[in-house]
Amino acid sequence: MHLKPRLLISVLACTLASAAVLAQSNSTPSASASTSTSKKDDPRAVIVKKIDGLKLEDVRLTPINGVFEITRGAQISYVSSDGRYVIMGPDFGMYDIESDTDLTENRRRSIRNGLLGAIPESEMIVFSPKDPKYTITVFTDIDCGYCRRLHSQIAEYNKLGIRVRYLFYPRSGPDTESWHKAEQVWCSANRNEALTRAKRDEAIKAPSCPADVIARDWELGHKLAVEGTPSIVLPSGEMLGGYAPPAQLARYLKTGKM
Repeated sequence: MHLKPRLLISVLACTLASAAVLAQSNSTPSASASTSTSKKDDPRAVIVKKIDGLKLEDVRLTPINGVFEITRGAQISYVSSDGRYVIMGPDFGMYDIESDTDLTENRRRSIRNGLLGAIPESEMIVFSPKDPKYTITVFTDIDCGYCRRLHSQIAEYNKLGIRVRYLFYPRSGPDTESWHKAEQVWCSANRNEALTRAKRDEAIKAPSCPADVIARDWELGHKLAVEGTPSIVLPSGEMLGGYAPPAQLARYLKTGKM
């Protein structure tokens, strides 16, 4: 599950607060008025003023104009000269501190929804209640254990108002057993029934047909950085990596809390 922006920014705040404790233990009064003036004119002072617990020694210029580096030991983040935007984390996401917004994740969500929106639902396998409240898109592998667990509860998801759209993501890649199973499902007269049977490990036999959608879905999964299955894309564009029980997922869709 991805960390929320507030949690990530809290991590930065804690890091900077730790630096502040260190600064207080080692700080000494200004030697002269000129030293005080030089600190006031230092462009780093704007950043120090905006981020609690930071000291000038923790901030230094980078080769990029308007971007400063914040360090504590080997932990490094980057901040804009006005102290509003921070680039941090293993994927170097950008955060707006003032609005508590993960700008990078918001952009990812927009891209995910754009790419998924280009696929006709006639080229997905959809399990839907009569009056759905939410629609999720699931990248699935027929042989994946947690994918099978999710699908075994498809009636419960539907009962909770969750409409499930499946895309194929055979983790083993092209020309493998899982890939061929996906092709057999797609070429079946009743794809929904065939998918259910395949996830029960029943053999599916269907006449050959154009099954380019398998390759398309698999390539799309790579574009969206799918790392495992099931991967669940929510209406917001957020992607959950892994299985979520029906009640838990319904609660998250409604409240944003697991």
